Amino acid sequence: MKRFINSVGFALNGIRILLKNERHFKIHFLAFIFVLILGVFLNINRIEWLVLFITSALVMTIEAINTALEKLCDHVTPNQHESIKKVKDIAAGAVFIAALFALVIGCVIFIPAFYKLC
Repeated sequence: MKRFINSVGFALNGIRILLKNERHFKIHFLAFIFVLILGVFLNINRIEWLVLFITSALVMTIEAINTALEKLCDHVTPNQHESIKKVKDIAAGAVFIAALFALVIGCVIFIPAFYKLC
C-alpha cells in the first residue's frame, strides 16, 4: 500500500510541475475548464460529457508526455541534434493532432447545443 501511495504522490507532483511550469499544459487545462463551464451552460448530455472528458484527458496526457520527452531530450543532449529535433517535432505533432481533433469534437458538440439554446 505504501508503494501505491508513493506512486500517487509522484504523479500528483508531476501534475503540479506541469501546472506550475508548463505554458502549453496550462493552456490545455484552461481550455478544459472553459469546456466544463460551456458544457454546464449548454446542458449537454451524458454521452457528450464522456466524449469531452476522454478527449480532454487525451490532449492533456499527450501534452504531459510531450513535455517529459522534451525534458529528457534536453538532458541527454542540450546541443542541437537532428535526431533529437525530429523526436521533439514528432511529439509536438502528436499534441497538435490531438488538440485539432479535440477542437473538431468540441465544435460538433457545442455548435448544435448553442443553436438549440437560441
